[in-house]
Amino acid sequence: MLYLNRETIAKLGGGSSRLYTQALEEALSLHAGGDYVQPLKPYLRSAGKNGHIADRIIAMPAYIGGQFPLSGIKWIGSKHDNPQARGKERASGVIVLNDAESHFPIAVLEAGLISSMRTAAVTVVAAKHLARVGFRTIACVGCGLIAKAQLTSLLEQFDHVQELHLFDQSTAAAERLADQLRGQFPQVNITVADNAEQAVREGELVVTCTVTDTPYIPYEWLRKGAFISNISIMDVHKDVYLQADKVIVDDWEQSNREKKVLNQLVLEGRFSREQLYAELGEIVVGAKPGREHDDEIIILNPMGMAIEDIACARLIYLQALKEGVGVKLPLY
Repeated sequence: MLYLNRETIAKLGGGSSRLYTQALEEALSLHAGGDYVQPLKPYLRSAGKNGHIADRIIAMPAYIGGQFPLSGIKWIGSKHDNPQARGKERASGVIVLNDAESHFPIAVLEAGLISSMRTAAVTVVAAKHLARVGFRTIACVGCGLIAKAQLTSLLEQFDHVQELHLFDQSTAAAERLADQLRGQFPQVNITVADNAEQAVREGELVVTCTVTDTPYIPYEWLRKGAFISNISIMDVHKDVYLQADKVIVDDWEQSNREKKVLNQLVLEGRFSREQLYAELGEIVVGAKPGREHDDEIIILNPMGMAIEDIACARLIYLQALKEGVGVKLPLY
């Protein structure tokens, strides 16, 4: 087996958005074409019903086809208080890749960097189709590792962005991220908002990067033409789904579960598969149009798909083989 740690992954191109955007477009195209297998991911919650919604370990298995088919699994843990209580990143994990024919494991990769960057690539790919052309302002609520990956990737891919509006319950976290981004993107005007509403109202593109279990963004906060990439899933009130011009998910079966906001609406009989506009892959391959009018309010609710992680890991693994890097581990 080949082992690739975070540092090696970054050197192979895993530290920038280009690789992940390429991998995500491929994964979403395979999803739209049905060239994948993706069981529903189980959540291991050792604290039971009393734990925080972000405290879990998730097993994410998948098979992806294409020119180099393979299978794999992301095993990723999350503890909402890791940064404050333990001085560690909230999420951690590994990705195991398996040969498609023999099913033998062929690689193990550190998953934290891949997971955060592929999540950012979902927003990048979606924004190409769903955000207003030439959008200038981005609002981001939550200013941790995921937010940094999201905003760095967006600014790398969309050089017309002029303003960022950040908010975090920890002002220090928001200021820290603002300083990091100012150093990397000095041409962008970055403001730390006093509250979430102030930030969201400014965003032509809104990204949620929190660990909240309570919705706080109502429809009335969203400006005309806004695209909201609801990465952290629980941030948006039910009225947004019911009043938005288009509701899009990455995968309906994955999104309609775990009593997240969208699933709550389904259980209440207020939303259904028929009311969904599209899955993101359908838009990427051109089966359905993305944004059609400047004033449309569009929400993407991406639960995160295992095929995205495996597609990214596959691209990094193939590059590692090409460059002859990584640590070879004996299986026996």
